Amino acid sequence: MQVHSFWFLYILLLVPMLIFRVVPLLVLKHRDLPPKVRAALGLIPVAAFSALVASDILQLDLWARDPARGLVPIAAVLIVVPVAQKSKSLVWSAVAGMLAYACLSYAVSLLG
Repeated sequence: MQVHSFWFLYILLLVPMLIFRVVPLLVLKHRDLPPKVRAALGLIPVAAFSALVASDILQLDLWARDPARGLVPIAAVLIVVPVAQKSKSLVWSAVAGMLAYACLSYAVSLLG
């Protein structure tokens, strides 16, 4: 790709992205949003995190190669859920998930 083609494509993609991300922030900056809209916007981080986690939990290639390794993410979730309910903290949930996944992966590697 030529340098001028790269910059043309970069600007062509950058401008609409900035328009759709920045303009709503500027327009709504000094307005009070209705409670239902605020509640809906508050769900976006949870939904995004859930989508990222769900794609990591359901790894079909792991199931195809080794069913025991396919169970590791699901077992880690079973450990994370009580931690999340008790602590109500994303940080502690992530720490518990990483530790559970690492320990369970190590245990499965020792067994198989």
